[in-house]
Amino acid sequence: MFIIAGLGNPGRKYMYTRHNVGFDVVDLLAKRNGIKVASEKFKGLCGKGHIEGRDAIIIKPMTYMNLSGMCILDIVDYYKIGMDSLMVVYDDVDLAVGQIRIRRNGSSGTHNGMRSIVYQLRSEEFPRLRIGIGRPMEDEDIAHYVLDRFSAEDRKIIDVSIERAAMAIETFIGQGIEAAMSSYNG
Repeated sequence: MFIIAGLGNPGRKYMYTRHNVGFDVVDLLAKRNGIKVASEKFKGLCGKGHIEGRDAIIIKPMTYMNLSGMCILDIVDYYKIGMDSLMVVYDDVDLAVGQIRIRRNGSSGTHNGMRSIVYQLRSEEFPRLRIGIGRPMEDEDIAHYVLDRFSAEDRKIIDVSIERAAMAIETFIGQGIEAAMSSYNG
């Protein structure tokens, strides 16, 4: 069993913002694999199905970003999965727009959603997929930047990256983390 968690903020006003790129990836992953993400469980929206012939659950925490760890802890505890079967997908201001970075483990960096997950799980030892959203201009507030939508130019780049990220997760589930990293890190 695999759990794929996409991070974002609930509500229409946050749809398609930079901070919700994790939601965008798991929405596409669900669509590609015929999984309906609509059940309200574990403080999130989730759906069960099969990806690459393996049991998988896709979850979108509905706790707002800074409390994402509560949702992830609940679902990981319930299904008693190993940390290597959890993949968290989220935005990263330290990567160029559209860049994908998959890692086996690591720190939460500056991302509050990841900080919450690491705190709740008491571990950094789980795979993650980061999608670059770029940095704000020097005089722009980072909170405003991440909650804003992409420019038309950046949106085109991100849409391609969302597609690649969904394929990377399928590779992770079907062939393992090493195959996903070697094929999609860039």
